[in-house]
Amino acid sequence: MNAKSFPQGRLLRPGVANCPFVVYSDEFLEVLGPEPRLELVVATDAHEGPVYVKEQDALFFTTVPQNVNVPAPGYKTVAISRLDLATAQVTVVRQPSNTANGMTLDREGRLVVCEQGTMSSPAAISRLDPRTGARESLVEQWFGLPFNSPNDVVVKSDGSIWFTDPSYGFLQSFKPAPSVGDFVYRFDPATGSLAVVADSFNKPNGLAFSPDESILYVNDSAAIQGPGPYHVDLPHHILAFDVIGHAHLAHARLFAVVTPGIPDGLKVDAAGRVYSSSADGLKVYNPAGDLIGAILVDNVSNFTFGGQHRNVIYILNDTAIHAAHLKAQG
Repeated sequence: MNAKSFPQGRLLRPGVANCPFVVYSDEFLEVLGPEPRLELVVATDAHEGPVYVKEQDALFFTTVPQNVNVPAPGYKTVAISRLDLATAQVTVVRQPSNTANGMTLDREGRLVVCEQGTMSSPAAISRLDPRTGARESLVEQWFGLPFNSPNDVVVKSDGSIWFTDPSYGFLQSFKPAPSVGDFVYRFDPATGSLAVVADSFNKPNGLAFSPDESILYVNDSAAIQGPGPYHVDLPHHILAFDVIGHAHLAHARLFAVVTPGIPDGLKVDAAGRVYSSSADGLKVYNPAGDLIGAILVDNVSNFTFGGQHRNVIYILNDTAIHAAHLKAQG
């Protein structure tokens, strides 16, 4: 990789082989700090849902779906796994996991899990205690209609759970045909209420709140519809919404178009900068939506901030977990 590959950017360390940091704006230097580094943590099939648990100094994640065709053709199995960062040992927490995908932590330190479901078991948003492994289903339907394949989830400071539900399970042949649209939902565990907050997406995927929770960012990964070609004419962008009255979204606008590939994982740092996965690594945008930098890791699927000071980004690309040590904090 060299600077000529990025006509509008420059490598942080010209002449250094395999330098992973590309600077599009000097604003990115504030993200990187004086001594950024990228390192391989462990080779493993880490795919989605990374969550850092500070008390355990551990990273929880979901694995690459494996076709096992048991108990039925097209059946896929996914594990929820745990990486002990002190020892680099990976252990299985739950398998099968009802095809778990995105995860986050709630206000009490429990994992909130997007379960995509199977042909015979319904999709769900569940809660998993990382200490005991105890699981609780929170919501499985909207007005009696089953979810498609919940993909990513965030928990707001008021305890409400916001999640995306694209129909990728059907397109990947492990779920029945959709009964509902590809929606973004808000669920309130305190009252049991569930509402659609956005219905304008083709394939809603990653989502993240701004630090003050006044903006919700949601990406659309429709350029990839499942196995098959890349549809450049379909969305591969991030939209921003104003959060109105704590429970509603308004004023949708384009925040950024992501290339190459699609946006999937999405996070925001303490300064309001937005981070998105792409086919060649993480893209970093300032709050105005300007691309300011990139961290090069091929085929990133998802990532999360972690470490004792929240300044390490753990990056998953299906074959390994990398760690980018930065100045910016999640």
